[in-house]
Formats: sequence, C-alpha cells, structure tokens
Amino acid sequence: MSEAPTLDYERRFRSSGARLLAGVDEVGRGALAGPVSVGIAVVDLQQQKLLADVRDSKLLRVADRERLVPLVRSWSVASAVGHASANEIDALGIIAALRLAGTRAWLGVLAAGVIPDVVLLDGSHNWLSPETQPSLFDDGPAEPGCDAPVHTLVKADMQCLSVAAASILAKVERDGMMRELHHQYPAFGWDENKGYGTAMHKEALRAAGPTPYHRVSWQLLAD
Repeated sequence: MSEAPTLDYERRFRSSGARLLAGVDEVGRGALAGPVSVGIAVVDLQQQKLLADVRDSKLLRVADRERLVPLVRSWSVASAVGHASANEIDALGIIAALRLAGTRAWLGVLAAGVIPDVVLLDGSHNWLSPETQPSLFDDGPAEPGCDAPVHTLVKADMQCLSVAAASILAKVERDGMMRELHHQYPAFGWDENKGYGTAMHKEALRAAGPTPYHRVSWQLLAD
C-alpha cells in the first residue's frame, strides 16, 4: 500500500484566506468508450480530519473503493461527480468534454449550497476553468462554470487527500456505468476493461465495429 495522502498540501492555502477547498480528479480520459467523469470533494481547511484508507482510486481494490464512497461523501463538506458522454467527447473534443463534466460536478456542489474558495486539480493543465470570452465586446452570457482560482498539481491524487477522495467518487460512479453498459454490449468486456483499449476490447471492435458509446472521432484501433 502506498503512503497515505494527507491534507498537508491543501492546508497551505489557508495562508491566502481560503477555507473551503475543492479537490478535483478525472477518470476515463484515455478510454475508447464511455464517458469521461470528474469527481469533486470539498474539504474545510480549518476543521477537516484525515480519512483512513483513502488512496488514489487506481491503487485500491474494487471492494475497498466501493466501501469508501459513503465514507468520503459523509466526510466531505460537499461532493459531486459529473460526466460527459462519448457523443459529447466526439462533438467537443476531450478537453472541452472534461470541462463540461467538471462544470456539471461543480454545479452539483453549488446546488448543495457550498461555494469553494479554491480548487486543487490533479495534473498540469487547468481544463476546468471556463474559456475566456473571445472579446470584451462580446455581449453573450458568460460561460457557466468554476469561477474559483484553480491550482494544478501533478500526482495530486497520490499525495492530497481531497483529490484522492474525488478520484474514488469518480471512478466508482463511472465503473458502475460501464458495468451497466456491459449488459448491452457484453462482447466488449466493459465489466472488466471499463472502456479502455485492452486487446479483448480492440478485438471486439474489429469484429463488430463501434457501439453508440464509443468515441468514434478517435483512432480506436491505433496501436
């Protein structure tokens, strides 16, 4: 088992006046089929205690991830998961689809009456914040989405408890969606590969072609 993530990094933001921090992580970005999913777990930097057994979701067994979901939800000040479908990924591109899924999760947190002061996002690229308006003279409505400051950190899911918690929420929810879709398309093995490009998945693609849940704008059978 890896070293347990803590809230040490998150608590650095207290010096800038932040109290509520939203840890954010995505799941499914590299899959060939199914949605991309974004989890958010909000922590109170003044009061939050540590939560045992939470790790980056990829390091946990299925049963442990599923056991931790209700604990993460009750531990968090607020939490949510948002999704963008394969069709939306094809129409918008993966970065805009990540933003869409993240915005759906963000609006879920706001709907719970919680407004985070700052965001900690796993990775090196801020795909969450709305794109800026193309012109100061653009009179269209501002794009809805995360208007809090976003900070990125590579491998935040390994060291930051809020992000690890968010990763568990997103992975369990997305994996459940892929298991449901497996009943419709059992040849692709989505109960096991969750839409990622395993040899079995690609062999089924060669034999049967893509389903409505495949990202057909991608080179699905590329090595």
